[in-house]
Amino acid sequence: MKAVENVDAVVVGTGFAGVYAIHKLRSLGLSVRAFEAGSDVGGTWYWNKYPGARCDVESLEYSFGFSNEIQQKWDWSHRFSFQPDIQRYIAHVADTVDVRQLIEFNTKVVSQTYDEKQQRWAVSTDKGEVIHCSFCVMATGILSVPLYPDIPGLDSFTGEKYHSGAWPSEPVDFTGKRVAVFGTGATGIQIVPEVAKQASRLFVMQRTANFSLPAGNKPLRPEDVETYRKDYPERRKRARKHIFGISNVPEPTRSVLELSEEEANAAFEKLWEMGGSLNFQMAFNDFMKDERANKRLADFVRRKIRETVKDQATAEKLCPYDHPIGSRRICIDTGYYETYNRDNVELISLRETPVKRITPKGIETEAGEIEVDAIVFATGFDGITGALTHIDIAGRNGVKLSEQWQKEVGSYMGFTVHGFPNMFIITGPGSPAVKSNMVMSIEQHVELIGDTIAYMRSRGLGAIEATAEAERAWMERVSEIANKTLFVKADSWYNGANVAGKARGFTIYVGGVNNYRLEVENMIADGYRGMVLEPLRSDQKTEARASL
Repeated sequence: MKAVENVDAVVVGTGFAGVYAIHKLRSLGLSVRAFEAGSDVGGTWYWNKYPGARCDVESLEYSFGFSNEIQQKWDWSHRFSFQPDIQRYIAHVADTVDVRQLIEFNTKVVSQTYDEKQQRWAVSTDKGEVIHCSFCVMATGILSVPLYPDIPGLDSFTGEKYHSGAWPSEPVDFTGKRVAVFGTGATGIQIVPEVAKQASRLFVMQRTANFSLPAGNKPLRPEDVETYRKDYPERRKRARKHIFGISNVPEPTRSVLELSEEEANAAFEKLWEMGGSLNFQMAFNDFMKDERANKRLADFVRRKIRETVKDQATAEKLCPYDHPIGSRRICIDTGYYETYNRDNVELISLRETPVKRITPKGIETEAGEIEVDAIVFATGFDGITGALTHIDIAGRNGVKLSEQWQKEVGSYMGFTVHGFPNMFIITGPGSPAVKSNMVMSIEQHVELIGDTIAYMRSRGLGAIEATAEAERAWMERVSEIANKTLFVKADSWYNGANVAGKARGFTIYVGGVNNYRLEVENMIADGYRGMVLEPLRSDQKTEARASL
């Protein structure tokens, strides 16, 4: 017999989003249960333990502002933090706000079913528990479901096999081994230099070349950290009004086309030495709007690749030509292009030499078999929607979220979906999400969800749901904004192109964190415009009063 429990809210996932959501909901007086598939908090930063894993937003910005105690006491070690530091930070936050006792670790949510009469969800786990709740908060993350390439014979390989998004907790030693790495996106670009230091031979299997910029990573000086801490309150205010949700890089005000080619290249050289991707992205206001401006930066980076990589045939394979710079995620690296100057590293273009199959001993390409001892798949995720569609979620009239999104991905304001009352998504489709400082956007969404639930409870509301018309209009607006940019000029996980059969569409709000915040504030000021507010049913009022 299944154990049944009743609570006000269930939180699914305990990365940055889940930890803050549990704390926020509990502070509103709600009873909360949370579920986490891993053995600890961390979310993305729990699962992605691969060598070289690092954030591409500066540490002092990639952190919470809701607690002055936390931001004043935590010490970041590097400009761009490594995975262990970030996971430790999330664990520190969880311990500081004391939410661990509300989390069931090593437990997956397998289904969620909405009961219209009861205005409640039934949440089932793989441990046989059923939890009934008024609110489901989905903190499942946008990069949570690893993808493997569709290559025949994948399971026949007898050597070591790893995916970057499900890396083992124990260190992996590649010393003296022949290794193949599939994928040269942001993750592959971090993994390759580290594996090359150990492997006797490294074969980098590249389908699509990507632009990468130097990270310029370095230890943080204590005096710089202290200065940041003193300015944190003001910095957080500035970040909320910034297009990307940061305080340390001003928004651009001029076009690169105003400069001569020599002046532009001189500016790019300074930015290259400075390191980081946001310095480039925020330097000029037309990189993602004007193909001429974009080409200037792309040409500069391609020239840098050719200057760095000694073998010019290899350098040319590493130069991207099939998408504008920035339309796919701009990577930052430490010695990525230099790695191809090592004698033990070979780049294999899968467009020139396709893979036929995986064999027990390695990889068979059209040029022959490559025998390896280990294969690393840095092949990405079923992004943005995958973590939600992999749960059996049934809303009104038994409609499945996975089936609804198979036709067309939609949400209202990026945090709620028509047909699924009282289910809130943190940084869902239709929000700034990965085109922003994720922690800033997470914080905003958790506060939006908390404010929405408080609004409902204070007015005796039992359910809130976006209308189909409002959801459609919002996603049209998201598309309209994106279509004015170069983001739509590339096939990537941003638009679902990396998953066979997935509904295609650019579902990220790229109008800026600041403008998104105004859109949300105006929606709330208009009495939750575009949403149906359903009174609490009479048979639920006694239970609701008891939980207040």
